[in-house]
Amino acid sequence: MEEEISMYLDDAKDQMNGAVDHLHNELGKIRAGKASPAMLDGLKVDYYGTPTVISQVASVSTPDARSIVIKPWEKNMLAEIEKTIRDSDLGLNPVNDGEVVRLALPPLTEDRRKDLVKQARTEGENAKVSVRNIRKKTNDSLKKLQKDGASEDAVKDAEGEVQKLTDAFVAQVDEILKKKETDIMTV
Repeated sequence: MEEEISMYLDDAKDQMNGAVDHLHNELGKIRAGKASPAMLDGLKVDYYGTPTVISQVASVSTPDARSIVIKPWEKNMLAEIEKTIRDSDLGLNPVNDGEVVRLALPPLTEDRRKDLVKQARTEGENAKVSVRNIRKKTNDSLKKLQKDGASEDAVKDAEGEVQKLTDAFVAQVDEILKKKETDIMTV
């Protein structure tokens, strides 16, 4: 039974790490005043009938803090990349010069920064909910183990460990959010 309890704790920790990794990915897509290739991660272009991430059909670079340059490996992809960016919710206007697609990022207004902070907080809250759901699922599994013959003390200790993990990961999410909010609000 001790092995099963340990397995549940390890699984919970892995899943909570996954929730934090997902938060990092989602926050990377939120613009924080400076250009980042990660802003384009969610965008897919039609590459010979297959939806493909832009970074797989072009090189994406940031020559300075306010611009992104996308150089496709095939010139026929220029128009498709330009259309995808224009149709996205990024609010950017791509410029196609026949060789590359350039994106100029305008400075963020105070209102836009506040909107981005709200978006980041929503992502953070989603991560916390995921961590708490993992806690609940793990505790339910531990209670089933107790019914199957595990000692009550071992299950109570394991539930305490799950709570410590939950508290640690929620604190980690709060710390990540605080850094991102500072990053967004810094002019």
